[in-house]
Amino acid sequence: MSGRACQNRGMRWAPDREALRGRVALVAGATRGAGRGIAAALGEAGATVICTGRSSSSGRGGSDYDRAETIEETAEVVTSLGGTGIAMQVDHLDAEQVRRLAGRVRAEHGHLDVLVNDIWGAERLKGGPADWNTPIWEHDLAAGLRILRLGVETHLTTSHHLLPLLITKPGGLLVEVTDGTAAYNASRYRISVFYDLAKVAVNRLAFSQGHELAPHGATAVAITPGWLRSEMMLDNYGVTEANWRAALEPDRADGRPTAPGGFAASESPRYVGRAVAALAADPNRARWNQSSVSSAELAGEYGFTDTDGTQPDSWAQ
Repeated sequence: MSGRACQNRGMRWAPDREALRGRVALVAGATRGAGRGIAAALGEAGATVICTGRSSSSGRGGSDYDRAETIEETAEVVTSLGGTGIAMQVDHLDAEQVRRLAGRVRAEHGHLDVLVNDIWGAERLKGGPADWNTPIWEHDLAAGLRILRLGVETHLTTSHHLLPLLITKPGGLLVEVTDGTAAYNASRYRISVFYDLAKVAVNRLAFSQGHELAPHGATAVAITPGWLRSEMMLDNYGVTEANWRAALEPDRADGRPTAPGGFAASESPRYVGRAVAALAADPNRARWNQSSVSSAELAGEYGFTDTDGTQPDSWAQ
């Protein structure tokens, strides 16, 4: 666990349940992982959160993952935390579906205060450590191009159709979720040419869209979680959020792999969610326009903690 996390264990921080009351947010890619954590944190701050994704209780809708999580579950989490959760099934690779989503949001809410582009869906295509560092001429081309479609094209399509709802009045916030800050990724190769390009591109999207949003009084920020204890990550180590530290135990009796030491500084999805909620609640959020930041950096700025009272920073490891 990082020094900051150890020092801050037991901190008495609690979210402001009214900070975003009356605000309308849309989290694209809210089914699981960071998207669900962001939707939940916006909910615990009182926001109305539209949760979109392909995995729905009414049908999987072509998700690349065969998993149990659904957007309806995420919406229920939002509501249980004090916000208003609304599930809307959308495939963000389908421009017509996204166009219809924008029309529905306009009709039912009139505008958006916060748009979060957290669409990904390429975790299996990325592969595990044994697949990393595969040169482009050996990498499966179809899989690589789909990584770019899932990780970049979806963000472009979503922004194209939904940003008009964010600029109807000043103060809107666009959040682009990626892996690694612009500064970190600038000097480091990330897994493969395709993954590297996707994550660098999303950081740049916050910069370029921030340039276009500024005249409308809106702000764009790229944010990266650290080592994220997503549902898939927890499953990989055979643990839950309640007992995740068991993954660090050597010679595990169940035969599951032992997580590397860096996993001790991992974070729950709610941590990056609270980073987004803090940005949304900051009346001076425009000072962050075009920035690329980590959840830990924003925790240091705003003072929020993860659900266990710590402020982990896996990028500092």
